[in-house]
Amino acid sequence: MLRRQRLARMALSFGLLGLFGLLLGLGLVVWGYHSSDGRDFSLLNHSLSELGSYGHSSLAVVLNGGLFFGSLSLVLCWLFTLQLSRQLSGHLLYLSLTLTCMALAGVGLFPVNVYHLHTMMLKWFFIFGSISVGCYLIYLVQRPFVAATLWTLIPALISGISLGAFLILPYLELGITEGDNPFYYELVLQLPRPDFWLPAVLVWLGLGSFMLWVLCLLLCTKEAPDEQEPVEHPH
Repeated sequence: MLRRQRLARMALSFGLLGLFGLLLGLGLVVWGYHSSDGRDFSLLNHSLSELGSYGHSSLAVVLNGGLFFGSLSLVLCWLFTLQLSRQLSGHLLYLSLTLTCMALAGVGLFPVNVYHLHTMMLKWFFIFGSISVGCYLIYLVQRPFVAATLWTLIPALISGISLGAFLILPYLELGITEGDNPFYYELVLQLPRPDFWLPAVLVWLGLGSFMLWVLCLLLCTKEAPDEQEPVEHPH
């Protein structure tokens, strides 16, 4: 029991530290961003990739460092939580979250200056993120409903829809990108670009809701969601 409690505390600590690193890197870069044409940063048409582009963003190293080290801290969080899980659906959930955060760490390790590796890591972040939400829904089906579930379910659904739309919409041939290229190839589109640029909006919505979902998972579960033992009452 003491070992499980220790693992749970370490998981929570690494999880919160990882989220803090991600938010710190993103916040500092957004605050200090200055575009070449003098336009202010906007979540509606500036992408995560260009904020981490060396030679384009003066604080790119801060963003990439935050993504890399923050995501690695989250990887440790899910690996510790995986050891607490007793259900197959829980194992699948925490394994998929581990892979999602590893891909996000790769986005920071390989900025858009390393174009092909960057787009590959970005693509797998969206793929594994969508799979994680699917595993979470399967996991919830096997659990009794509690009020705290809503706090994690809502951001999980928003994240899953955003991440899935980022991957699927180009294949619907709606003309959103030139030649209907996958969105992760378009995140360095040269200015001018639309004031409301859907690929960038989906990136921020997907990443933001994913981080909110992770925070809710950490705060709404005191140890691990499926590691509670049934309590035997004395007769």
